[in-house]
Amino acid sequence: MRTFKVIRDKDISGVSGTGEVAEGVEFDDGQVVICWLSKYHSIGVFDNLTCLEKIHGHNGSTKVVLNTT
Repeated sequence: MRTFKVIRDKDISGVSGTGEVAEGVEFDDGQVVICWLSKYHSIGVFDNLTCLEKIHGHNGSTKVVLNTT
């Protein structure tokens, strides 16, 4: 299991903001859960990090940054 942050440079939707917009965990089987930190809190579940980035990456405006500790 490893944790990560979702960092957004540009907020295309105008909802989640910029900077650190979510935190998440990738489980040993590859599944991913994120918790949005914006005003509209929610949880998202994805098959893997690739799916998360395809849905929320906005052509490179959003990046997953793995925690090193």
